[in-house]
Amino acid sequence: MSHFGELTTRMHDFREELLNAKPMVCVERAKITTQTYRENMDQPLAIRRALMYRNVLNGMSIFIEPQTLLAGNQASSNRAAPIFPEYAMDWVIDELDQFDQRDGDRFYITEENKQVLRDIAPFWEHNTTKERGLAAMPESAKVFYDLGIIKAEGNITSGDAHVAVNYRRMLQKGLKEYRARAEQKLRELDLTEAENLHKSYFYRAVLIVVDATVAFAKRYANLAFKMAQEESDEGRRAELLEMSRVLNKVPYEPAETFYEAVQALWLVHLCLQIESNGHSLSYGRMDQYLDPYYEKDLQEGRITEETACELLANLWLKTYTINKIRSWSHTRFSAGSPLYQNVTVGGQTPDGKDAVNPLSFLILRSVAQTRLTQPNLTVRYHKNLPADFMQEAIEVMRLGFGMPAFNNDEIIIPSFIAKGVKPEDAYDYSAIGCVEVAVPGKWGYRCTGMSFLNFPKSLMIALNDGVDIESGIKVCEGVGHFKDMTSFDQVMAAWDKIIREFTRQCVIIDNCCDTVLEKDTADILCSALCDDCIERGLNLKEGGAVYDFISDLQVGIANQGDSLAAIKKCVFEDHAMTPAQLWDALMNNFAGEEGEHIRKLLIAAPKYGNDDDYVDSLTRASYDIYIDELSHYHNTRYGRGPIGGVYYAGTSSISANVPQGAGTTATPDGRKAGEPLAEGCSPSHAADKHGPTAVFKSISKLPTDKITGGVLLNQKVNPQMLEKEENRQKLIAMLRVFFDTLHGFHVQFNVVSRETLKDAQVHPENHRDLIVRVAGYSAFFNVLSRQTQDDIIERTEQVI
Repeated sequence: MSHFGELTTRMHDFREELLNAKPMVCVERAKITTQTYRENMDQPLAIRRALMYRNVLNGMSIFIEPQTLLAGNQASSNRAAPIFPEYAMDWVIDELDQFDQRDGDRFYITEENKQVLRDIAPFWEHNTTKERGLAAMPESAKVFYDLGIIKAEGNITSGDAHVAVNYRRMLQKGLKEYRARAEQKLRELDLTEAENLHKSYFYRAVLIVVDATVAFAKRYANLAFKMAQEESDEGRRAELLEMSRVLNKVPYEPAETFYEAVQALWLVHLCLQIESNGHSLSYGRMDQYLDPYYEKDLQEGRITEETACELLANLWLKTYTINKIRSWSHTRFSAGSPLYQNVTVGGQTPDGKDAVNPLSFLILRSVAQTRLTQPNLTVRYHKNLPADFMQEAIEVMRLGFGMPAFNNDEIIIPSFIAKGVKPEDAYDYSAIGCVEVAVPGKWGYRCTGMSFLNFPKSLMIALNDGVDIESGIKVCEGVGHFKDMTSFDQVMAAWDKIIREFTRQCVIIDNCCDTVLEKDTADILCSALCDDCIERGLNLKEGGAVYDFISDLQVGIANQGDSLAAIKKCVFEDHAMTPAQLWDALMNNFAGEEGEHIRKLLIAAPKYGNDDDYVDSLTRASYDIYIDELSHYHNTRYGRGPIGGVYYAGTSSISANVPQGAGTTATPDGRKAGEPLAEGCSPSHAADKHGPTAVFKSISKLPTDKITGGVLLNQKVNPQMLEKEENRQKLIAMLRVFFDTLHGFHVQFNVVSRETLKDAQVHPENHRDLIVRVAGYSAFFNVLSRQTQDDIIERTEQVI
C-alpha cells in the first residue's frame, strides 16, 4: 500500500482502459460546425457561435462508462481528439495520412473519417482564423513568423485559453443566474445605440448557450435513467438513478452537495473544451470553492473521505479523457499532447491567512492515486504554509510524475498588486496552464502564451548585422557585423537594437492574431462565466474581463546569457580568439580541430546556473532590455474596459526549446547547431555544476517581479535521493529559502533517474506508466518524440 493508498477497483480499471485507449481523430464536431456555419453565415458572430455550440451538444455522441460516477464526454470515444475546422483545416488535410506516422503524439483516423474531412475542407478554404491571421500580418512582420524567429501558430489555431472561469459563482448560483442576468441586461438595452445592438447579440447568445448546456446535461440524465432501467446490479442501478437526478438539477440550479458540485464542475469544464479548442482551461483554486460542499457533506453523513476521494479520482480520469490534436509544427512546441488543465491548492485567503483545508489534502491524495498527466497540479507556497501539507506535497513529488509544481505567493501577489490588481483578487490567484498565473473568473482570455521569441537566434541575427543566417534575408537594420566589432559594448548595442525591434514585431503579430480572433471566434460560454462580461455586454476578446494582462514568451534565456559571457570573456577579455575566428567556428558548427578547440574554450566560460555574477549579470542585463521594450506596448483590449491591457515577460516556453533549437545555428555558448535550447529559465544542459542552491541563486537575480508570465524552473533529482527523510527535509528547507529569501517564482521536479529514462527509450513496453515533466506540464515519456526524450535525459541530475 502506497503512502496515499490505492485507487478503488473500478477507478483502477477505468484508468487502465484509458491508458489502453487509442488516440483517435473524431470528426463529429467538424461536421456539425461546418453545417451550422453554412446555414448561418448571415447571423452575427456571437449568434452563429452560440448556434454552433448548441448544435454540437445536441448532435454529438454521448455515453456513460460502466465505471464512472460522472457523466460527460468530449468526443465520440475517450482520448479521441475533435477537429475544430473554424480555426484551421490546411494542416489537417495535409497531414491526414501522417497522423499515425509521427515521431511522437500519434493519432489514428479511419479512411471513412478522412473522407469526411476532405469533403468539408473546401468550405473552409480561405475561411479560417489561421488563414485570416496570416493574411493580416504585414510582410515586414510575417517574415519573422516564416523564419521561425517568432512562433505564433498556436494563437491563430486555438480558441480561448489560459483562463479559469468563475466556478465558485457558477456552483453557488447555477447557470440560471447567468441566464437571468443576460435576460435583464437584454431588456434594458436601448437599441437605438449602435453599441447596444452589438451587446444584444452577445446577450442573446448567452441565452442560447446556457439553454444548450442545460439540455446537454439532460441528455445525460435521460441516458443514465435509461441505463438504470436496464441495470441488473442494484448498487449500480442506484448510482445511475442518482446521476440522473443530479444532472436534471445541475448545472442549471445551484449545487448543494459535493457530488452535485463535482458533476456540475466537470460538465461545464467539458463544455468549455467543446466550445473551442483552447488549451490551459484550468480549474482554478478548487480546494477553496469545493471544500464547503465537502465538509458539509461529511458533517451531515452524506459522504466519507473515501467516497469523496474516489469521486475526485473519477474527475481526474475524466479530465484525462480530453485530448487535442495539433499540427506537427505546433505539436513540437507542445510535445505530449498537453491540455495544461491546472488545479491549484494551498496559498492564502484574501486576508492573508493560510488557506489549506481538508480538501487540499484530499486533492493531493487523489491526484497521487491516479498518477496521470492531467490535471496539472500546482501548490501555492507561502511562508506560513503548514509543514504537514508541505511534506505531503513532497510525498506526491516522490511518486515521480512531475507534480506538484510550486508557485510562490511571496513574489506573485506583490507583483500583481503593483500592476493594479486589487489585493483581495491578487490573494485569490491561481495557476493557469503551466506556470502562468491569473485571477480565476476575472482575467482575460490569454494571460500568457502569445508569441515565442527565440533569444539565441535573435542574438545571432544581431551579430550578423540584422541578417538571418540560414535564409540570408535581412530582417532589420543592424549595427554591423560581429567580425568587425572591437568591444563587448558593441555586442550589447547590437543586441539592444535587434531585440527591441523583434519585440515590436512580436506585438504586431500578436495584434494581428487577436484582431482576427475577435472577429472570427467569440466563445460565449467561456465569456459568460468570466466577470464582468455579462455586465459589460462584451466577450473576453472584446475586453469583457475585469483584468487583461498578457505575456509573450522568451525561449533560450540561459543560452543567451551564456553566449554573452563567452563572447565577453573569450574574445574581448582573454583574447583567446578573434571575433572572426569565433564567427567562422560558429558558421562551420565547430568542425575540425580548431573548431573543437574554440568550442571547449566557450564551454569553459562562466555559465548561468552556478551563482556566478559574471554571467548572471549579463543574463539579467540582456533580459532587462527586452522587458523595458515590452513595457511600452499594450494589447487589443487596452482602454476598452479591463484593468491592465499591457504586457509582461514570461519564460513558460513549454517544449518550444526543442524545435526552436532545431532551427538555430551554433551559438557562442558552445551549443551546436540544431541542439535544443535551454527550457524556461532553467540552465543549459550540464552547465549547472554546483547543485540546486546555486541554480536558485542565479535565477533569483532575474527580475522575477517583472516576469509575471511565469519563471519556469525545471529540476531533476534521482528518486534515491528522496528515500531518506533527512534529504526530504533538506529539500523542504531549500525550497523555503528559495521562496522566502530569494523570492523565487516557481520550481518543479522530475524525480526520475537517467538510467530509467534511457531504458524507457530502449524498452518502452516496460515503462508504459512513466511520466516526466517536459516543461510546465507532465507527459507520458513514451509518446514524446525522440528529440524531446533526449532533451529531458540530458538535463542535469541534481544532488540535494
